[in-house]
Parts: sequence; C-alpha cells; structure tokens
Amino acid sequence: MTTSILSSLKVTARPKNPKTDLVMQRRERLLTKLNQQLDMAVAFINNEEYTVYKEKWRKDPETGLSEKIRIPKRISPWFFQNNNTYYFQIRLANKPIEITKGCSAFEVGEKESLPAVIGKLIKATVAGELDSLLSNQLSIQRPKTK
Repeated sequence: MTTSILSSLKVTARPKNPKTDLVMQRRERLLTKLNQQLDMAVAFINNEEYTVYKEKWRKDPETGLSEKIRIPKRISPWFFQNNNTYYFQIRLANKPIEITKGCSAFEVGEKESLPAVIGKLIKATVAGELDSLLSNQLSIQRPKTK
C-alpha cells in the first residue's frame, strides 16, 4: 500500500494578517527620523558633513540594463536656533507636532545638549509616550472616508 505525499502534510486555511496598526507604523517611522536627527545633530556639533543616501534604480543608456545607485537624500534638521538658544521640533509629514496647546518645540539650550534631548525623545517614543500625539496627528491628517 502506498501513501501519498500530500496526505502526509497538514492542510489549513491561510491565517489572516492582523490589521496594520497605523500608530505603530508612525512610531517606527518617527524612530527612524529621530535617529537620523540624532546623527545629524552629532555631526553638526562636530562641524562635520552629514549625508543620508537613498537607493534608486537607473537605466544605463549604453547597455540598457538597470542598476541600483546611491544618491544623497535631502534631510532638513528639526532643530533651529533663535536668540542663542536651540530648539527641537518633532515633525510628521513635514509638519511640526503640537506637544501641548500652542507649543510644538522643545527648548534645548546649547547645541551640545541636542543629542541628549533627542535621545530622551527616542526613549519616550519607544516607551509609547508619544502614541497619543501620533494618533491625534493621524486623525488630523486623514479624514475618515465613507
């Protein structure tokens, strides 16, 4: 008597993907951007150039083959100086997040304090302390569709 190979395998229905949590996606994106800002702030303090690269496909005109190239990506700093004091804003979709009513910037003080402030914001993001701000930003940016 022969047994078939398929009968030895367990057949189940495909599991459904859980709904993607938009706040978690925003948190991950914010963490990526905050880490870039941290690296940018450290380079700024050390008077170094900071460049982020993105990969892009380009077709070679001679051979006709597509190749992946790295090109510099323009990133704006979220920190700025006003009256010899530095400030830091968290930005989503290129708009500052309002932390409290009418306030969207953190006062940093000296530029040497920028990495410490950004590090605290990274820890707060990982701990989920900014989730309410991220969900508020989601509701402001995306009107509900019918």
